[in-house]
Amino acid sequence: MGKRKGHDFDGHCVCDVVRTIKDIQDNAVSPIECEECTSCFNEPLGSLVSPTNEEPVDTRVFVLSNADGSPFHAFFSGQNEACVSIFFRVEEVFDNCCATLRVLIPGHCQDGGFCPVQLVSSNDRCCIDLRNVCQVDRFMASHDCITVDLKCFCAVQCIADVFLGICD
Repeated sequence: MGKRKGHDFDGHCVCDVVRTIKDIQDNAVSPIECEECTSCFNEPLGSLVSPTNEEPVDTRVFVLSNADGSPFHAFFSGQNEACVSIFFRVEEVFDNCCATLRVLIPGHCQDGGFCPVQLVSSNDRCCIDLRNVCQVDRFMASHDCITVDLKCFCAVQCIADVFLGICD
């Protein structure tokens, strides 16, 4: 068990990173600082955003990887066809490495608006099409959450700091 910037770690890195993301989100009132290396540990919330972006942020978007390296995915409601996302926001960490994650709707900007991106290929209803993942540049909060055991994942990658208007 180690310590980093005052955080106690339980020895499972994915759990530790998600717990740190939650702490950073909870302390989002700090001024933006520029960091040379992007990491899930970058503080404050907003440091994964372009330094010229002055919009507020309330969420650190991240993805989790399964043991085989594939992206973990969950379903969300409210859209047509396969409603699948690999993008999450941590809502709560509890019971020694369990977490409630909000499923985020992936999208891209088209003419200033939000257009959902279909992550599942049209011919395959179970696999994430990684080419579609590369189109994602926007996120919207869904009303769907999933509870996970963070010890089941091998990697976590932080994608962006964004404003979703989430009320705690």
